[in-house]
Amino acid sequence: MHTRWLSSQEKKVSVATFCINLYLCAKFYIVGSRKKLPLLEDLEIVDVAAEGNSIGKYNDMVVFVPGVVPGDLADVQIIRKRRNYMEGFVVNLKKESELRVPAFCSHFGVCGGCKWQNLPYEKQLYFKQKQVCDNLERIGKIALPEVLPIVGAKEQTHYRNKLEFTFSESRWLTANEIAASDEIQERRALGFHVPGRFDRIMDISNCYLQDNRSNAIRNAIRDFTLAQGYSYYHQRANQGLMRNLIIRNTSLDEWMVIVVFQHRDEERIEALMGFIREQFPFITSLNFVVNPKLNDTIFDLDVEVYAGSDHIFEDLDGLKFKIGPKSFFQTNSSQAQVLYRITRDFAALTGREIVYDLYTGTGTIANYLARNAAKVIGVENMAPAIDDARINSEINNIYNTCFFAGDTKDVLTDEFIERMGHPDVIVTDPPRAGMHAQVVQTLLKAAPDRIVYVSCNPATQARDLQLLDADYEVKAVQPVDMFPHTHHVENVVLLKRKSSVRTQE
Repeated sequence: MHTRWLSSQEKKVSVATFCINLYLCAKFYIVGSRKKLPLLEDLEIVDVAAEGNSIGKYNDMVVFVPGVVPGDLADVQIIRKRRNYMEGFVVNLKKESELRVPAFCSHFGVCGGCKWQNLPYEKQLYFKQKQVCDNLERIGKIALPEVLPIVGAKEQTHYRNKLEFTFSESRWLTANEIAASDEIQERRALGFHVPGRFDRIMDISNCYLQDNRSNAIRNAIRDFTLAQGYSYYHQRANQGLMRNLIIRNTSLDEWMVIVVFQHRDEERIEALMGFIREQFPFITSLNFVVNPKLNDTIFDLDVEVYAGSDHIFEDLDGLKFKIGPKSFFQTNSSQAQVLYRITRDFAALTGREIVYDLYTGTGTIANYLARNAAKVIGVENMAPAIDDARINSEINNIYNTCFFAGDTKDVLTDEFIERMGHPDVIVTDPPRAGMHAQVVQTLLKAAPDRIVYVSCNPATQARDLQLLDADYEVKAVQPVDMFPHTHHVENVVLLKRKSSVRTQE
């Protein structure tokens, strides 16, 4: 491999490569930067990294590169250099890896989702398993059993039950459109944010993440609003009628659509919502929101039901879960069922245990475990989620659950544990940041026999496992693929109290 400086002519990236790496160019690469950074020729890609990037090695430095797979050989323009790593993007793909497969989506490379489409699914699973093992060994530095083989998803496309789209009055132009230099006839868009650009939306014609009826609904709404001259949202100016679109569906074939408008225009809102109801009679819950705020969240706004019910239902192993417009629910229902079964098996409940379910969300795990426990106590930061959790218990005639709203570190006190009962099992499913250090210390003090740690971020999970290592031994590790064609991986770990700790007590 050789290193030389990139000439001004060579800075012109080919259209195909530009598409693959567009988001990095937009975020980092500034032509005419004072600091010249090198072009690394014939860089071999040797591994995968976090956030969907891959890794090359240059001397003793790691080079993070998006859009490539192990085995690729490429010329890489460096755009960021630190003491022991660099970041770059591909200028020229010299040799394609034998691992490569064609991407199935026309939006691949510009859209931020499904970054691993160019890897066969079995290789995706291999690298996700490797990611779990590397994080637990490198960060956790604790004794581990053999990691169980990752549970792959039966459905690798159309697996999501929720998608959120954004309207934009000035869409992101593809490299092909820029190269063609023709006059752009239509700049409005309905689609996804371009990674790294909060104010730029890529128009999506066909998305493979949700049931095809989602594409039909979205495209029909786009066609109708364009034809009728509806204004689309301008994020910086906070104006334009059409703002967001949320589509949810369940395995029971129930559908929820939420249209978000920036301001109230009764005539246009009525015309569009009536059109949706007429064109798609299968929609179970048709809603709209008026959001004049600077942020997109609807949690603090009123959702108005236009037609049908204010909720839909999902079924997991015979349990029904009510999902409202603001409800959190695992976005892959099929794999969520797999995840909860593993959690239940690791908990090894006999019907006599008191179980704490931390970061319970809408109580899906708590209600799922309640059939096999004496009592389940759920704790969650968001009060509306706790309301959903209680409703889900009521719907399923579950009477041995109780739920509390508040920050877990503040709720889970000595007084709380004394009042609710000593936990035999604690299930924890924290956000990507992992558990607060104070929560970890409370877990150690509460000293349940078993802890089942469900994580969407093996790196922070590994950090927390190291903190628990003094009193707990990792007995089982089970990765689960919830999101095919992405770098994300869920991981379930079973911990048991060490016998030496019991002896000391």
